[in-house]
Amino acid sequence: MSLAFILMLALLLFFLVAGLPIGISFIAGGMLYLMFSGKDLGLAAEQISNGLYTNFVILAVPMFIFASRVASAGSLMDRLVDFSTSLVGWWRGGMAHVNVFASLILSGMSGSAVADAAGSGRLQIEMMTKRKHYSEAYAAAVTASSAVIGPIVPPSIPMILYALVSGTSLGALFLGGVVPGLLMTAMLMVAVWYTAVRKNFPVDERRTPKDFWRSFRSAFLPLLTPAILLWGIYSGVFTPTEAAGVAAAYALVLTGLVYRELKWGDVYRILLESLRDSTVVLMIVAGSLLLNYIITIEKIPDLLLGSLSNLNLPPLAFLLLINVIFLVLGMFLDASALLLVAVPLVLPLVKALGIDLVHFGVVIVLNIMIGLITPPYGVLLFIVKGFVKSPLSEIIREDWPFLTVLVVCLFLLVLFPELVLALPRYVMRN
Repeated sequence: MSLAFILMLALLLFFLVAGLPIGISFIAGGMLYLMFSGKDLGLAAEQISNGLYTNFVILAVPMFIFASRVASAGSLMDRLVDFSTSLVGWWRGGMAHVNVFASLILSGMSGSAVADAAGSGRLQIEMMTKRKHYSEAYAAAVTASSAVIGPIVPPSIPMILYALVSGTSLGALFLGGVVPGLLMTAMLMVAVWYTAVRKNFPVDERRTPKDFWRSFRSAFLPLLTPAILLWGIYSGVFTPTEAAGVAAAYALVLTGLVYRELKWGDVYRILLESLRDSTVVLMIVAGSLLLNYIITIEKIPDLLLGSLSNLNLPPLAFLLLINVIFLVLGMFLDASALLLVAVPLVLPLVKALGIDLVHFGVVIVLNIMIGLITPPYGVLLFIVKGFVKSPLSEIIREDWPFLTVLVVCLFLLVLFPELVLALPRYVMRN
């Protein structure tokens, strides 16, 4: 490890503590490394441009962001929440169950935990608190925790980033997230039931069959989104990257033409918002490409590979160790930075141990997403805090049952790989 690399790490830490955006911090730190080590600064532009222009999968990110923005601007999310209410709203703690189940079906519109929490979070919290049955802190905790489902069920922006750094089939990753997403939903609803019984939450009136079918008809077209994407990918009609464009076009057609809820001014505003959000993600990707190049020439993966190899860990023990390490890192570091910089460091050993890259990808994405609701950094906790007056400490206290079941779910996926791999293998065989 050279002096230039140590200086770069120190400067990166300084930039991040000073509040510089992560992507810019990565690029600035990388260029300073090149300068200190006497290398051509043009390498920075070369590595970034080569990485961005040769990885077409990255094109899916702005498209899914645009689809999420369109869905938030119209009534798509309201329709899906209303359908969820008719389906599970009559259980004890019904509105909390609706919150979790709605996050499962809303995930087909965004692929981002942050987008789900920021887009439908206010609506879900208001839905739970308007009749004073649930505290603001509890509603915020349920909203933040259920948003973690979004990046596991296809489509998924974090899985796109993992596919970018690992070369894994994005279609297989999308399929691999289906069963884990359903498992997470079930376990979170068990946690809701537990807290509902303990706190004696009310049982809402069950809707009539007529109301159920009305809500189903209203939500039918938005509900088709993940089915259309998965059918198109696995029938060969379009690639996983093109599926992002299909999702964006479908959301636009539904909101603008079928439901007539968008004006041209709204489309222009959504495009600007999507451009801003996409720029943030792509800046992090660009910075990570430069940082990964530097890490490679410093032979950091080889050093790490040698250290972990000396431990002679079997695959399962290695997976458990890596997940504990990433759970700790997720408490302090940004999710995109972990996916794009930390994950490539361990991929050589993952391959050397014969661990399936689809299994590892789904597990590590869930691990990193759990970091979004883990203090002290938990981004989702800060997002939902903006919707309520309750102190953050109260939200964190209410969040523990949900955080616990998500960690249990994570380790179930580690111990039983077929929960991830069974569906991709079945589809690939047929």
